[in-house]
Amino acid sequence: MATARQWLDGARPRTLPAALTPVAVGTGVAAVEGIVIGWRALAALFVALALQVGVNYANDYSDGVRGTDADRIGPFRLVGSGAAEPGTVRAAAWACFAAAAVAGLALAAVTSWWLIAVGAAAIAAAWFYTGGPRPYGYRALGELSVFVFFGLVAVIGTSYVQLEQVTWLAVLAAVPVGLLACALLVANNLRDIPTDGPAGKRTLAVLLGDRATRRLYAGLLITPFLFALLIAWSTPWAVLALGAAPLAKRPLRATWSGRNGRALIPVLRDTARLQLAYGLLLAFGLMLAG
Repeated sequence: MATARQWLDGARPRTLPAALTPVAVGTGVAAVEGIVIGWRALAALFVALALQVGVNYANDYSDGVRGTDADRIGPFRLVGSGAAEPGTVRAAAWACFAAAAVAGLALAAVTSWWLIAVGAAAIAAAWFYTGGPRPYGYRALGELSVFVFFGLVAVIGTSYVQLEQVTWLAVLAAVPVGLLACALLVANNLRDIPTDGPAGKRTLAVLLGDRATRRLYAGLLITPFLFALLIAWSTPWAVLALGAAPLAKRPLRATWSGRNGRALIPVLRDTARLQLAYGLLLAFGLMLAG
């Protein structure tokens, strides 16, 4: 049986900023446009975290049973390493999805029932990323899904459950958050190009190739700061997000230097730190404006 530490590693805690950041920014939007409702923000955070851990376990299961993780360089995998039975990891993924669904139902009950459809789409996207007979993550659509669900849906959804309306500021703030979430996936897939291709996992990085993927990663890190300036045009305190810019230096240097394999593992950590810092600073700036 896998140890508690192995289950924690399998949950991939370094990816959790992808769940925390959009909720923080969405709550910042709520502060600007109206009022922050604490319990709804916390419920939205629980949904996001549960979905993130769920998708990590789901990917662990699906990639493990397909053999994609047999020669994995990156973070620890429960199924690929043989530490846990595939069925147990699959059950853990669905337990996380169920927990997210319960919290989501509570939010839908006090706002709008159409959120149930959004939640169902998010769970389906999480499972079929690498699960099912035709996983879309193996067909270069992972980045699009991450942008939609960990950017647009998460930020706009968090602000909506507090304001009960969709605002242009929420849409504008969701774009850079989604781009940084994509950067996390691109950094991960850049490292795995040598193993994903032979395993039949045709990620966007595999299709683009090494050099173009590094350029894409750089663009995904730089563009959010341009959006911070754009948001600051109407909400000046949003300029605080530029304070995260120094954190982009190390991961950009690592990718542009041509590092490969295990040498790229710290890039995932540094990208997560950048995303978290950017999101918290942007959220703080929005709250000051509110």
